[in-house]
Amino acid sequence: MEVFHYTDVEAKDAEEGASKLTVRWLITKKMGAENFAMRLFEMIAGGYSPFHSHPWEHEVFILEGEGLAISEEGQKKFRAGDVIFIPQNSKHQLKNDGEKTVRFLCLVPYTNDERPGQHLELRQKKNSANV
Repeated sequence: MEVFHYTDVEAKDAEEGASKLTVRWLITKKMGAENFAMRLFEMIAGGYSPFHSHPWEHEVFILEGEGLAISEEGQKKFRAGDVIFIPQNSKHQLKNDGEKTVRFLCLVPYTNDERPGQHLELRQKKNSANV
């Protein structure tokens, strides 16, 4: 078992196409989590994730703030305490249209085809090599 404070994990810029959005990979395969990853996102006012899709689902819990959950079917408001389920292969985007930082937990399963966040880790390695 591991117990640690979330600020012990470095906040990194989220994936390409996002703005004003950071991610902390709190629970990962490196610590023995074979099935799911837990991530904490922080999105400052005006921030957003890219409008994208992928072959895994998301389970999201909004800790603080408010904003919009956008899909091909339209948009819905969210606020602290709300839960968002995003099915696999569903185009989606989260936007902070409030004045406070939005903080949310996002859980994603590991898949056989592509591990969630794999593209992010590859980009971070590339950026580190260029420094």
